[in-house]
Amino acid sequence: MLGFMKGKKILFISSEVIPYMPQTELSSMTYNLPKLVNNNQGQTRIFIPKYGVINERRHQLHEVIRLSGINLIINDMDMPLIIKVASIPKERMQVYFIDSEDYFKGRNIFFNDKGDLYEDNDERAIFYAKGVIETIKKLNWAPNLVHVHGWISSLIPLYINHYYKDDPIFNNTKTIVSIYDNRLKGNLDKNFLKKIEFDDIVDKNLQLLKKPTYEELYKLSISQADGVIFTSGSSKDKFKDFVRKDASIMECTSNEDYENKYLQFYNSFFDE
Repeated sequence: MLGFMKGKKILFISSEVIPYMPQTELSSMTYNLPKLVNNNQGQTRIFIPKYGVINERRHQLHEVIRLSGINLIINDMDMPLIIKVASIPKERMQVYFIDSEDYFKGRNIFFNDKGDLYEDNDERAIFYAKGVIETIKKLNWAPNLVHVHGWISSLIPLYINHYYKDDPIFNNTKTIVSIYDNRLKGNLDKNFLKKIEFDDIVDKNLQLLKKPTYEELYKLSISQADGVIFTSGSSKDKFKDFVRKDASIMECTSNEDYENKYLQFYNSFFDE
């Protein structure tokens, strides 16, 4: 399989990755898959949010001044974007961290100290989607594939399809969404839909967010993607009706010999 991905650029956008976050199926796959692509001569970038629980000193994060300083408009508010970077020890993999004084600094992943979901998780997802894409534009790194993991990354396919549809850097980009069994559940801010519509995004699938929950957010993400990966049959049964007719589906657990399956799935998008 060596050289299978030669010259291909795959962007991994996730809610978490080891070693910066605890080990879960999602954080492990966000580590293993870029490593797999690198080992097959592909190129990767990894993005996660810079949650307050990530120890900057221990993991040697540093701010990238030339990438920071953009203001992102979120629901008619200017929100400054801070970009930090670190290298995964012993691997040729760089991780970019999307940071914000308002949305991430000193804060946990999904829940506040009382155990309640953050009320602005919807805005955190919008900020994260825009922040990643604006950073990729500044890096001038045009990905062949974007692979999305986790709730906070869910808006990426929507924003690439609509908000950034005229940007040449994404002319030949395909998006893949992975759906895991261990998904965040609960409600999002009731004005989530209005905040997305503020960005002049029009899509019939936005109606899913009329009563916004995390499950509806995953459905919206799936509806925009060129490929969907289900890590179990139960998640496939729940979400398969929201997959586009022209999209590719793969079912693959992380327990099985997944490496060849993922490489072949990725490669199927390059043959088109």
